[in-house]
Amino acid sequence: MTEGVRVTSNIKPRTIHDFGRGFPQALFDVQYPAPGDPALAADITQRLAPFGAQLDESWGLDHGTWSVVKHMYPEADVPIVQVSLDARRGPQEHYAIGQALASLRNENVLLIGSGDIVHNLQSFFRNQGKETPWDQEFDDYIIDAVAQRDHAAVLNYAAHPAIPAANADWEHFFPIFYTLAAQRDGEAPHVFNRHFFPGISMTSIAFGLPQ
Repeated sequence: MTEGVRVTSNIKPRTIHDFGRGFPQALFDVQYPAPGDPALAADITQRLAPFGAQLDESWGLDHGTWSVVKHMYPEADVPIVQVSLDARRGPQEHYAIGQALASLRNENVLLIGSGDIVHNLQSFFRNQGKETPWDQEFDDYIIDAVAQRDHAAVLNYAAHPAIPAANADWEHFFPIFYTLAAQRDGEAPHVFNRHFFPGISMTSIAFGLPQ
């Protein structure tokens, strides 16, 4: 999360543990030494020039990346580039950035928008053992909108009555705009991993899987 669009251009990005106390030590022990891809980073920066994107070697692979890709590519042998979330922009602008990146799918580049449809850490720690029905209510709303290809409803997520209780942490939700922006015509979503915890949903959506 940055002011301005930043693209990691490290040859060997470091593993960043960007979370606080209260999480298992095993997470702090994770190292994910995947290589970067400076050429791809430069290409992305050029595509995002209208948004003022800049190369950045100060960051690395944070848990928004390695907590996902370490299960997909456990050998850490696939080059990875991160694009930051510009905190100054609203949903529609993030969606437009995703549209500018969409053609990368034609070049053997996998686009991952990692986060959670529902993410409220205060609720997670406060409501252990309790039911928080608004979490699944909001998750259902988003999944239904995605199934109907109603991107406008997702972009207008803040109008849902479960906000902010179901989604206090916007930076976990906004990555979905990037994946929706890259959805191709006629491409159906594959929804999986629908696990719920108080304040958290782990629902995942994939596009482009073989039918």
